[in-house]
Amino acid sequence: MDAPDARREDLDRSLRFIRTINRRLGGARALIACLSPWSRHWPKDRPVTLLDVATGSADIPVAVRRWALSRGHDLRILGVDAHPTTLELAAEYIDSQPPEIREGVRLQRADALRLTDSFEPGAFDYAHAGMFLHHLPDIEVMTVLAMMDRLATRGVVWNDLSRSPFARLGVRVLTLGASPMVKHDARVSVDAGFTRAEAMDLARRVGLENPRYRSMFLAQRFVVCASRRGAWSER
Repeated sequence: MDAPDARREDLDRSLRFIRTINRRLGGARALIACLSPWSRHWPKDRPVTLLDVATGSADIPVAVRRWALSRGHDLRILGVDAHPTTLELAAEYIDSQPPEIREGVRLQRADALRLTDSFEPGAFDYAHAGMFLHHLPDIEVMTVLAMMDRLATRGVVWNDLSRSPFARLGVRVLTLGASPMVKHDARVSVDAGFTRAEAMDLARRVGLENPRYRSMFLAQRFVVCASRRGAWSER
């Protein structure tokens, strides 16, 4: 899916499949699990901002924007991705949403490994990477997390795949009948996932403040929530 010459039709099919999986297995819920307790302290006099790294089809930003609006919060999300065709497809997905969703979700082309070339330190309240960092070697995982931490003044959320025999079995069942691109990407991704010890070690080595690990066993996902102490009185 990340290949520069990936066909639009193949990407569209794959992104639609991923939206289905995220909806069923809690892609947005993982991010909301972190944001929900933090949102009790969000200001009412300005929007809250979130950077979504490697946004894909932007289904998670759309879902999280909808959740925030239902609770009276104006959460503005900028989704970034390095693949131009993926961004085109994401724009089409956003355009299919109601106006109140569209106005709070924007897109921009940016390389996850060079985020600080595109944004100033402290440009966002929060930064999120969902189902992306498993594609990278550990040194690059730490590079992206460190940049996210630099760009976000309030907190960082890392939402990704757990690595286990159960996850390997589950992904084979979930991708039955899927396209070859989806099958390959899903199976490689699960093998590249993280154990709890690995994820927490990387978070601590980067220096994320107060990282907390939450497992979503049935979905074979995890989320690391790292909130800065004193951020809007968060604890």
